[in-house]
Amino acid sequence: MIQERAETAFSVLMAGFVVFLVLTNIIGVKLFLAFPETLPCGFFGEPITLTTGILTYPFTFLITDVVCEVYGRKRASLMVATGFVMSALSLVLIQTALVVPGSPVWPAGNPHYGTVAAMQQAYDSVFILPGILVVASMSAYLVAQLMDVRLFHFWKRVTDGRHLWLRNNASTMISQFVDTIIVNSIFLGFGLGLPQVIVGKIIVAAYVFKLLMAALDTPFIYLGVALLRRYIGADAVDEELS
Repeated sequence: MIQERAETAFSVLMAGFVVFLVLTNIIGVKLFLAFPETLPCGFFGEPITLTTGILTYPFTFLITDVVCEVYGRKRASLMVATGFVMSALSLVLIQTALVVPGSPVWPAGNPHYGTVAAMQQAYDSVFILPGILVVASMSAYLVAQLMDVRLFHFWKRVTDGRHLWLRNNASTMISQFVDTIIVNSIFLGFGLGLPQVIVGKIIVAAYVFKLLMAALDTPFIYLGVALLRRYIGADAVDEELS
């Protein structure tokens, strides 16, 4: 019974993890102004610019840490690897959808666009993913998530299984720092060709935002772990069985 419930819960967590990851790749191409009015001079003498992927990506680290705590390193690493494969598959499917020819009846329900070409352009503007962004996103994801899993269990050994808040925050904050540098350096610096000063400001702003997210999710990891253990009926799942 315990193992059956554990498998069901893990499947749900895996699905949620993949959804957040795939959404990050899709929506992450947009840059937006964060707190343009509430922070005088935008922290750096100008409004803070962030990528929209930051709205969903931090949740993947929360799920990873919950799985690390209850299921162990093997299951967490499996989830990271599965997320990588599913993310790559979604990118292939998106690119396929972009290249198939549009039907003449497509604009019928959207008179604002008028032609198939206009509809295709609008579709491309939403779903097209620059190759450099894909490289940046996938590289940063794999390095940061695997690092998060390793660091989580390192801190768990150091604290002898105590202080969940410490291993949650320490692992996430370090791995998010690496992730932020990789993805923004490649995409913004090499991909968009932005000046290094602007790239540096975005990296700092994004990391500050991620630090806040990591701190704010601390109660939720305690809640998630407690609910998961209650549902499974055990404090942890034996890695040999999982």
